[in-house]
Amino acid sequence: MYEPIRTKSVHSTVARTPASDFPHRSREEELDIQLAGHLAALLAVTDELRALEPSAELDVAAERLAGQLTRLRGASPSRAPSAAASTSRLDALHQRAHALAGRALVVAASRADTAAAILSAERMDAHAVTPVA
Repeated sequence: MYEPIRTKSVHSTVARTPASDFPHRSREEELDIQLAGHLAALLAVTDELRALEPSAELDVAAERLAGQLTRLRGASPSRAPSAAASTSRLDALHQRAHALAGRALVVAASRADTAAAILSAERMDAHAVTPVA
């Protein structure tokens, strides 16, 4: 009624494959990658904000973010000059920066990286949206 199975089961071949055949990353390495990604995105948004409203605070924040990225990745981040964005995007950029800083804070806290957590919390405060009365 049924034709017999003539090939080996995929499950049995996977079960016999030793775990050392392919590289694994540790939890710490994965968290480093995530944190670097969030900080890189935050740096890009910070650079956009600097193009719209230059300030010494944003300059310092950008340099501190670049320093953290250098520490995590082992190389300085590549930074492209951002095109001038419209002023109407200013609020959206601050909201995006706040969200990215929050994500970076969560990852930094779970990896117990105090320096990155403090920097992320400071950036969250700096980009916090104040409600209009």
